[in-house]
Amino acid sequence: MFNLTPVVRNLLFLNLGMMLLTSALMPGLMRWLALFPPQSELFRPFQFVTYMFLHGGLMHIFSNMFGLISFGPMLEMRWGAKRFLLFWMVCGVGAGVLYSGIRYYEIAQMDRARQEFVQDPTGVGLSDFFRDYAPLYGGYEPVAREMERNPGDQELKQSATRTVNAIYNDAVNNPRASGMVGASGALFGILLAFAYLFPNTELMLLFLPFPIKAKYFVALYGIYELYAGIQRNPGDNVAHFAHLGGMLFGFLLLKYWEKHHSRFY
Repeated sequence: MFNLTPVVRNLLFLNLGMMLLTSALMPGLMRWLALFPPQSELFRPFQFVTYMFLHGGLMHIFSNMFGLISFGPMLEMRWGAKRFLLFWMVCGVGAGVLYSGIRYYEIAQMDRARQEFVQDPTGVGLSDFFRDYAPLYGGYEPVAREMERNPGDQELKQSATRTVNAIYNDAVNNPRASGMVGASGALFGILLAFAYLFPNTELMLLFLPFPIKAKYFVALYGIYELYAGIQRNPGDNVAHFAHLGGMLFGFLLLKYWEKHHSRFY
C-alpha cells in the first residue's frame, strides 16, 4: 500500500518506539524530552530535537505518521535520504523555535499579571487573571466576590495568591500542560514541500468528497492554522504556531536550495 523509503521507514519506527517507551515503560521521560517554555526549570536546549519524537496519544501519533508515510516517500525519492532527513529536522527544530518564541511572550505576559496580582491582590485582579490566563478553571468567582466585600482579609489574599502562583507554575513546569510534543511541525514542512514540488497533484482526503490539488489544500490548511493560532480558543491545546513554524522554515530552506544550486532537487 505504501512505498516506505529508508528514512521514512526509520522515522516511523523511531516514533513508534518512543511512543511505546514513554507510554508504557518510562513515562517520566516526558519531563526531560518534551519541549518546555524557556522560563521553565525543565527547559533544556536539546528539547528542540527530542520533542519531535514524542506524542501525546494514539490519534496524535497516527495522524502524524500517516502524513509522513503518505507524503514523505515521494520527497525522499526526489531528494535522496540525506536531504530529506535534513529537511525533516530543520522543519521540526524551526517549528519548536517559533513556538517557543511565542510561548515565551505569552508566559512573560502571564508572569507580569501574576506579579501585579501578588503585589495588590484584589477580587477584580483575581477575576481578570482567571479570565485571561486560566479560562477553563472555575470556582474562583465566590472568592473574588468575597475579596471585594472584605478587602482587608489577609488570609483570603494569601490563599488567592497561592492559587495564582500555582496556576502559573502549572503553565510553566507541568509536563502535561506546558511540554510540547509531536512531529506535527516537521510534517507541516513536508506538506508544504509536497505542494511546492507537486502543486497540481490531486489528493483524495477522508473529510472531503472531492479531490483537491495539493497547492490549494496546503494553502487552506496554512490559513486555518494562522486563524486558529490567533484566535486561540479556550481548551485548544494544539500548537498551531508550531505547524506554521514548520511551514515557514520549510519554505525558507526550499528557497535556499533553489537559489544556491544549479539544479533544484
